[in-house]
Amino acid sequence: MSDFIEVNADIHIHGLYSGAVSSEMLPRKIGEQAPLKGLHLVGTGDILNERWIKLLKEQLKQVDDSLFEHANGTRFVLQTEVEDNNRVHHIILFPGMSKVYEVRERLKKSCKDLDTDGRPKIWLNGEQIAEICAEAGCLIGPSHMFTPYFGIYSKHNSYRDCYGKYSDKIYFGELGLSADTDMADRIPELHSLTFLSNSDCHSPWPNKLGREFTRFLMKDVSFAELEKGIKREGGRKPVLNIKFDPREGKYHKTRCAGCLLFFKPEEAIRFNWRCPSCGKPIKKGADYRIYELSRGAELSHPEHRAKTIHIIPLSEIIAVSLGIKQSWSLKVQEQWKLFVNRFGNEIAALIDAPIEKLSEIDRKTAELVKAFREGRFSYVPGGAGVYGIPVPPGKKADVKYYENVQKSLDDF
Repeated sequence: MSDFIEVNADIHIHGLYSGAVSSEMLPRKIGEQAPLKGLHLVGTGDILNERWIKLLKEQLKQVDDSLFEHANGTRFVLQTEVEDNNRVHHIILFPGMSKVYEVRERLKKSCKDLDTDGRPKIWLNGEQIAEICAEAGCLIGPSHMFTPYFGIYSKHNSYRDCYGKYSDKIYFGELGLSADTDMADRIPELHSLTFLSNSDCHSPWPNKLGREFTRFLMKDVSFAELEKGIKREGGRKPVLNIKFDPREGKYHKTRCAGCLLFFKPEEAIRFNWRCPSCGKPIKKGADYRIYELSRGAELSHPEHRAKTIHIIPLSEIIAVSLGIKQSWSLKVQEQWKLFVNRFGNEIAALIDAPIEKLSEIDRKTAELVKAFREGRFSYVPGGAGVYGIPVPPGKKADVKYYENVQKSLDDF
């Protein structure tokens, strides 16, 4: 196995031409920030969009038909996300630019916004899109499978219902921020799939880019090796899912979309999924949707399932240590740079660095990293589109105090 390398891959992102995306989400900026997180491979995002293709070619080097590369060595695999006619989102990975243009031609007549929106709406169902992808040699699978708006399980009770006769060409499913492997593996049909962790980020900063990623065992950083890793062929495989604790995800718990009250599922059912306080819809959480789909099945992991580690972005831990709510504040970012400069990247500081070495930079932050590694944080859980909040040991998980709203595009 000595000729294998570990590759940290975040292969679902978006460019600035997608909705609600930061104007800083540019290829060169993504490439600059990726090594700070510890990423080797990222998705291009939005590769079906001609304007985005133009930016990629202007700002990155094209290594071959299947890869772009930043000057610092960060590689980009050809990737997009599309929405089908049932409002289900899918990730597509392309083996080459020639296949990008082939798929574009086949989708043109079924899409009005191919070159206006980075994440286009395709007026075809999942099976029809999968057919086009399979014939072009692309990989396709469901994005953020359990989200209540655009996840595959919000519209289908089985991914096979969505992809039909092409369901045997589905090799991966994306967990999303609100679920992890312990939750998803309660659904037996998912045992055959590789689980991907990706950021789906809308801004390039390391608290968003790479906030979730998958570590693969591969022989080099290429589409061919990534495909083998996803299919678990020839010793290539995922070895680690780096993820948020799902309680920090925006759709983890059942919650009112208006006043943000939490509901037990039986209460939501009793109120017919309408909040008695404000009258707005109650959104079903990923945890309850998985309970419905599992039909009470006991948790069991297939032998191939990669280990999962939950992380909290380092900037959030630093913000807590400094008593600052905004993780993007100048004071937080100054300390974040000290840790990254010392240990090489954020993941090395969060997971690998000895606590005593972290203490040399800041003792309180080091103590909180230790608490996070030991699972001693609690959470105000997320739901109805609002992120959950990690709460350090000794603090009360007070929903009102930790009220969390998105204040800018950089919060995505």
